[in-house]
Amino acid sequence: MSALLRLALASAWNRRLSLGLTLLAVMLAATLLLSVERIREAARDSFAQSVSGSDLIVGARTSPVQLVLYSVFRLGEATNNLDWASYQKIAADPAIAWSVPLSLGDSHRGYPVLGTTADYFTHFRYGDRQPLRLADGVVFAGIFDAVLGAEVAQRLGYRVGDQITLSHGDGGLPGMAHDDKPFTVVGILAPTGTPVDRTVHVGLAAIEAIHLDWIGGAPVPGFNIGAEVVQKFDLTPKSITAFLVGLHQRAEVFRIQRRINQFADEPLLAVMPGVALDQLWQTVGVVERALQAVSWLVLAVGLAGLMATMLAGLDQRRREMAILRSIGAGRRHILGLLLLESGLVSLLGCLLGLAAVSLFAAIGGDLLAAFGLAALPLAVSVGEMKLLGAVLVCGLSVGVLPAWRAYRLSLADGLIPRS
Repeated sequence: MSALLRLALASAWNRRLSLGLTLLAVMLAATLLLSVERIREAARDSFAQSVSGSDLIVGARTSPVQLVLYSVFRLGEATNNLDWASYQKIAADPAIAWSVPLSLGDSHRGYPVLGTTADYFTHFRYGDRQPLRLADGVVFAGIFDAVLGAEVAQRLGYRVGDQITLSHGDGGLPGMAHDDKPFTVVGILAPTGTPVDRTVHVGLAAIEAIHLDWIGGAPVPGFNIGAEVVQKFDLTPKSITAFLVGLHQRAEVFRIQRRINQFADEPLLAVMPGVALDQLWQTVGVVERALQAVSWLVLAVGLAGLMATMLAGLDQRRREMAILRSIGAGRRHILGLLLLESGLVSLLGCLLGLAAVSLFAAIGGDLLAAFGLAALPLAVSVGEMKLLGAVLVCGLSVGVLPAWRAYRLSLADGLIPRS
């Protein structure tokens, strides 16, 4: 076997240019396959951990997926709000350790505005229960203070101390700006890779303040309440969009969920974030399957190139095969030689691809964070080992046809010159 290996290496070195190009194709295919697998896992982890540490998300009765979409990802609109009195009654349950109200519906230059309390920055968790951190400034304290997500600040070029104006709804219609009540940026959050990065955070009182002179989603003509007098009014919210719940004991989650879902004062829905996020991922999971299909197609192209190179090289290696036969190599040795060559190219391509992916995982964390993805793991997973095994088997398989053709060549075929 060692002699056959030395012979295969010597033959490959003699054809190093053509095999080198084929090796590059296999390496790139393996790199893409492994990259898609790791990015897919990172995307799923980031998706599933957009909110963590919260036992329940509560909103007006709708589908669990829709509740998660608008409360966590700020996509779509709530079918209805829930009364502030209902929120207070539920939050007073002794089993509930904390609750964070969420009020949505306004925006700033296309980015959603979230009205909440300072407890949001204390209790909200993402990823592996990581807390929110301020990259600059402080948490809002005044009515017209705003804390920006990392993407909002970066894309729009805001710094602490800048003033911004909110808009009613998505801001797409004229006359929907709350330009008479500007906000001051007092804090900028560190990047999280979650929808928090794309959110402008203000206090619940601020949401009430900017709508004091609005009725039915539009400003009252000829009536204006200036920012300097809003504190004279009762700014207690009348309704909110949703709220997060944390329990003293996780075992109480089903009892509290059932109590909220059967709440008599108004129809509400309580969902466990992990379950709802998993359902939502199943809805959009077709994307990951499409990525896997594309990567397997690229791998097929690379392996087809390996087969084509070996088949094209057989005509040039007729004399080499005949000489080997003449010095005692049997047909099975020729068969083994060709299979060993294809296996070595596939193995080396897999190892180089794995090295390339691991290098990117080590140095590409910031790039992935810019796309809202978690850092790629450095360790090789069991799934990746299976993928590499599948690539190696496929590489050996594509060498069967060239090896069989070489096996079928007669000794005289390689020694008699072709005219």
